[in-house]
Amino acid sequence: MPVEALDHINIVTRDLDRAEGFYRDLLSLERRDAPPPLTHATARWMYDAGGRAVLHLNSLDAPRHVDRDMAPGPTGALHHVALRCTGHDDILARIEAMGLDHHRNHIAAIGLRQIFVADPDQVLLELNFFGD
Repeated sequence: MPVEALDHINIVTRDLDRAEGFYRDLLSLERRDAPPPLTHATARWMYDAGGRAVLHLNSLDAPRHVDRDMAPGPTGALHHVALRCTGHDDILARIEAMGLDHHRNHIAAIGLRQIFVADPDQVLLELNFFGD
């Protein structure tokens, strides 16, 4: 049974409103409420332009089936989350307007521009722009 696609990333945060605002303002993701037993107070699902819930934002006290120490910050072997994006110049302008530290990279051989930026909970994002 092959993997068809990356379904979503789950980020546990101390501040749902802050995390929601970050992903809404930077990447234009749309918030929708998660299904029960999650509530607006415990989770926000962030949807991409295609209507996919690519990010699940959960509070520290959100119910979960597999529990572990969820202190936001470095996440073990997970180094970063890569997102394919469009609108390089617009997102770069948003990053600069938000005063976020970031690193840019260009891989000319494959027509890829990258921006690396951390979210408010220190999850490193790799924003990939092919031919953009």
